Amino acid sequence: MEMTGERRIPAPRAAVWAALNDTEALRAAIPGCESLERTSENELSARVAVKLGPMAAKFSGKVQLANINPPESYTISGEGNGGAMGFAKGGADVSLAEAGPEETILRYEVKAQVGGKIAQLGARLIDSTAKQMADQFLDRFAANLAAARPAAPAAAEAAEAVPAAPKPAALDLLGLLPKEWLGLPRLFWGGLLVWLFILLLMFR
Repeated sequence: MEMTGERRIPAPRAAVWAALNDTEALRAAIPGCESLERTSENELSARVAVKLGPMAAKFSGKVQLANINPPESYTISGEGNGGAMGFAKGGADVSLAEAGPEETILRYEVKAQVGGKIAQLGARLIDSTAKQMADQFLDRFAANLAAARPAAPAAAEAAEAVPAAPKPAALDLLGLLPKEWLGLPRLFWGGLLVWLFILLLMFR
C-alpha cells in the first residue's frame, strides 16, 4: 500500500514540529489510539484499535523515528501485531514547509504492507480505511493544535487599544482649584486642604 498527501495546518512550522514530537498530542489525534509512550529518545510504543470493514483488531507495536531534521522532516517506521488478525508494517516520510508565518504545509508519503486475515479484505478496502484514518488524524491534529495556541496577536492589540477608564474626579482635587488665589499658588491651597482634612480626622 502506498499513499501520499498534504494538509495546510494553521500554525507556525515550529509549533507543528513540536506537536509532531509530543506523545500526548499524537495520542489525542490518532484514531483509536489507546496508548502511546516514549520508550527512548527516538522510539515509541503504541496500542491502537482499528476497524477494517467487518473486522476489528487491536495492534500493539513499536515506532521509530529516523532521518530527523528539525523542524523540517523525519521518517517514521514501525510494525504492529494484531494477533490472529495479522500484522502491519511500513514507514512514512513526513515533511513540513512554511506557507507563511502562521501556516505550515504538512506532506507525507506512506509505504506499508499487511498480512494475515487483514490482507484478505482486499487492497481497495485497506486503502480507503487508511486514507480515512489519515484524514481523521490530520483533522484532529490541526484542531487540537489551533485550540492549544494563545489568542491571535490582533486580539491582544485590540484589547490594549481600549482606552483606560478616566480617573475619578475625587482623585484630582487640585484641578478644581485656581492656579492662584489671594496671591498664593494652587499647590499651597491643596496642601492646606490636606492638613485640614487630617485635623478633622484627629479631633472628630
